[in-house]
Amino acid sequence: MNRTTLSGDDLGKRVLNADGTEVGRIVHVEPGRAYVDPNPGLLDTLRAKLGWGTVTDTAHPLDDGSVAEITDDAIRLRGRL
Repeated sequence: MNRTTLSGDDLGKRVLNADGTEVGRIVHVEPGRAYVDPNPGLLDTLRAKLGWGTVTDTAHPLDDGSVAEITDDAIRLRGRL
């Protein structure tokens, strides 16, 4: 069974809507919430994976309750972001 609770291990992962459409990447994680950058560049993705990501004005908050599953390379949402 895959987990559904967001953690620091999820930094830089792709975020997918329930239909599989990629909507961004995780750039910051705090307890019970992560932030999704809808249009990260390569540098932003690398910073996030290293734990140096920042929450920008375009980042969307994502709560644990919105997550259907977390795999090794992606986070699939229950609905849409």
